[in-house]
Amino acid sequence: MLSRTADHLFWMSRYTERAENTARMLNVHYETSLLPQSAAVSQYGWLGVLSLSELLPDYTSRHGEVTPQGVMDYMVLDELNPASIISCLKAARENARAVRGTLTTEVWEAQNSTWLEINRLRRQGAFERDPGEFFEWVKFRSHVSRGVTLGTMLQDEAFHFQRLGTFLERADNTARILDVKFHAVESDFFGSASERDQEYDFYHWAAILRSVSGFEIYRKVYRDVITPARVAELLMLRPEMPRSMHHCMTAVMHNLREVGAAEDSPTMRHAGRLRADLRWAQIDEVLATGLHAFLTQFLDRVNQLGALISRDFLVPAEIHNGVV
Repeated sequence: MLSRTADHLFWMSRYTERAENTARMLNVHYETSLLPQSAAVSQYGWLGVLSLSELLPDYTSRHGEVTPQGVMDYMVLDELNPASIISCLKAARENARAVRGTLTTEVWEAQNSTWLEINRLRRQGAFERDPGEFFEWVKFRSHVSRGVTLGTMLQDEAFHFQRLGTFLERADNTARILDVKFHAVESDFFGSASERDQEYDFYHWAAILRSVSGFEIYRKVYRDVITPARVAELLMLRPEMPRSMHHCMTAVMHNLREVGAAEDSPTMRHAGRLRADLRWAQIDEVLATGLHAFLTQFLDRVNQLGALISRDFLVPAEIHNGVV
């Protein structure tokens, strides 16, 4: 397969997944902002969204003070922000258009109709009227895109490059969602928090689970009250959880093999070490050494893996919105 074709397929899926995960992350903060909390805690959470997306300098240079509505508008409908939902959906559609002949009709129509529909919703003010419903629409359109890919695409290299982009992006975003939550919690993560703090924190972790469609899964796996340690374990280390970092890295390795990556190549070795760290880690050890440090290192290593994949298979030296 031509590297440029592989590049378009890879990034089409990454942008679609990024739009969905941005919607999930924003929905967490939208829901938790409705809970009783101090203005300082709320502000810290919105700062965390921008900081962990590496967009704080751009936001402040253009919009000044960080406000909940300002961040929401910036991350959803600002076409000058390359990481906004509308920019991601536009980029996904443009990448799909570039390889229209490689896609099935259903996959192309899913991407194209999503782009046309979001412009209609923007004109009608759907996001301003009900942000929660808008975020659910973004997630649904991402599900549609993945569904028609699985249901209609020949499972050849084109298919596996799409899946590779999906799971690499999902691993990155699951780590970011967890890290944003960690920064937004007012009480000590595992310290001697008061009973009131623990009750307050419960609702935040429940919102995190719902944001990754993990609330019912948590109940089935643990059959107990929600605790931060178990939420972190579910989203990081459980291989059967479809949005966990462990599951995503297993899928990345599988799709790398399918597109011809050699087992002893630097790319496969890097991916294998990442997966092994998640496969053999224990949540108590991760929390003892620091969840934020673990997630920050993971994000750096995922970015390095993206660079290795780009070097081996995609368009060389081409940077997509700051992510190689």
